[in-house]
Formats: sequence, structure tokens, C-alpha cells
Amino acid sequence: MTAGRVFDPEDLGTCISCGFCLPTCPTYKLTGDEASSPRGRIALMRAVDDGTVDVFDAAAREQGSFCLGCRACEPVCPADVPYGRLLEQLRDTQWKGRRRPLRIRPLLAFASRGRIIRLVGALRRHARFTAPAAPQDDGDTLLLGCFERVLYPAVSRAAASTLPGVRVAREQGCCGALHAHNGDLARGEQLAADLAGRPGRIVCTSGGCAAHLAGVAGRDRVVDYSEALLERGLAPGPVLVDGRPARIGLQDSCHLRNGLGVSATPRTVLGTLGDYVEIPGAADCCGAAGTYAILRRRDSRRVLAAKLAALADLDLDFLVVVNPGCQRQLTAAVRRARLRTRVVHLAELVALAQAEYR
Repeated sequence: MTAGRVFDPEDLGTCISCGFCLPTCPTYKLTGDEASSPRGRIALMRAVDDGTVDVFDAAAREQGSFCLGCRACEPVCPADVPYGRLLEQLRDTQWKGRRRPLRIRPLLAFASRGRIIRLVGALRRHARFTAPAAPQDDGDTLLLGCFERVLYPAVSRAAASTLPGVRVAREQGCCGALHAHNGDLARGEQLAADLAGRPGRIVCTSGGCAAHLAGVAGRDRVVDYSEALLERGLAPGPVLVDGRPARIGLQDSCHLRNGLGVSATPRTVLGTLGDYVEIPGAADCCGAAGTYAILRRRDSRRVLAAKLAALADLDLDFLVVVNPGCQRQLTAAVRRARLRTRVVHLAELVALAQAEYR
């Protein structure tokens, strides 16, 4: 970026203001307000860069916070605007240092401390570390993540048990996605580069981690769990509920779908696990959006409302997720609504199916 600019001018200059992004934007759908759409926010970003609007202006700060960062606008954009990167650049300025929202400071501090993450993860019984591979070995390494290994350690155990040959590296820490999305791009890129410093591919069970790592290390270095599973030809038979194939739905990870283009492979796996039911709006954000549900709880629940109504009508046995933020958001929502549906990660359901057929 040139001196004095907030945004990369090449990124900012790609938008042609066509408006294709508007119908895909969750906040535009909530408000009908052009300012709360990707096109409107890019207009605001241009005004910031030309000096018409101060980046710390109340309206600018509101839009920097109100956006979920789901990147649903990117797949439909004919100009390939890197909107997610522009949002990161905005927050990298607005949320620096003392301006960072108080509620997320402890999260970023925790995610920066690899030793503490590893200790807490071990206490929570995440996947066990495997013997170090030879330096030239280019096999797959399972990413444990930071908050996933603390909140949902069963996910890494399930992934490791269902992917023969995958390694679990002892020295790994946070991937940096949390930092990059919350005002600390440099630290986020550094953590991702540290993880990518070893040979081979990184297998991710978190869509947000996968998209961030791929942006730093390259798509060829990052593989989603569902992709790794299908490569090995390991999709098991159906999970049975009361003697019938389970009714299963999927909530897409926004970053996995919109950032990496991965949406078909989880559905292919689920088609082998039971009676797959496509949820209306499965590709729409659930409102978790990283720290969004912490910073803007009311708006997060407004985004979730339509999805929760659809889940009540479908009466699923399992709602499958591929991202820990979605798992936390939907588990809490399903409990509040008193639905019988069980929220599980894809790896956990695969492990359950494999256990039934042993």
C-alpha cells in the first residue's frame, strides 16, 4: 500500500459497482440499506482513501463492525473484488491497539500463546501428537487450531482417527485467522507462515482457518477434511437412527465455501452417511462469523433467525458443521429452540459411522 492509504489501491479499484453483491449480503438483507452492502462499504472505503471520510468516523466504524465478513459477495462478483481482504485492511486500521474491542482482546492474547494453547488442548484431550516425520516427508498434517481444540477437542480426535496416515505436529499453534479478521493482519500472516513452514499439506477441520492459511501459504498447501477423506476413499456407510438412515443437513462454513470454493465435498460425504437434506439457506452465514456473535449478539441472532426456523421445520437428526464458530453458534441456538437435532462436526459423524461398521 502506498503511504497514507488504508487500502491496497489495486484491490479497491477492482469494484465496478454493478450491485451483484447486494442480494447475497446478510446485512443488506436485514436492513435494505445500500450503506450496509459490499458495494456501499467499498464506496465508503474509497471515500476514506481519498480523504473525504475519516476512517474513525462513526459511520465508518459502524460499517467496519456491522459487516460479518462472510465473503458471500465474492463468488458472485464478476470483477473478482477481494472484499474479505479489504475488510481486513479496514479493521487493521480501525481496531489497532487501544481501539480494538475489549471483548476480543483476551481471545487474541490467548491465541498468540502457543504453549498455553498446547497445554489447554492436552488437558482437553485433543488428538495425540504423532512421531515427528522426516524433514523431506510431504505427507498431511492435521491442524488442531486454537479454540477448536479447547472447545471441541473431540473434532481433532475424530479427524485423526478417520484419516489414516495424517500427522499431528507437536509444535503447532494458532493459524492467525483470528488476528487477521480482528485488526492484526501482520500477526495473522506471521502465525500462518509459521504453520506453513513445514513440508506437506495442512488438513483443516475449520473453514475459517483453511481460507486464511490458503491465502498465505497457497491453496495447494491446504486441504479441507472432507477433501482429504474422499482422497483416501474412506466415506463409510450410513448412520442409523431407529433402524433408518439418519436425516442429515449441512451448514456451510462461509470462508470454506466463499473463500476456498469447497461446498460439494462435504455434501458428497454426507450422502454416504444417511438421508441428506439440503437446508434452505445452508450457504448463508449463521451469524457466528468469528467474533461477530460476541461483539454484536443481537445482529448475530437476527441473521440466524431464518435458518433456525428452517431447522425446526426439517426435524433433522443431525446438523453437520465444518467450522467451530458455526458449531458453537448453532449448538446454543438449537438448545434455546429445544429442537431434537444434534449439532456435530463432519469428522465426528464420520467417526460415529465408522464405529458402527467395525
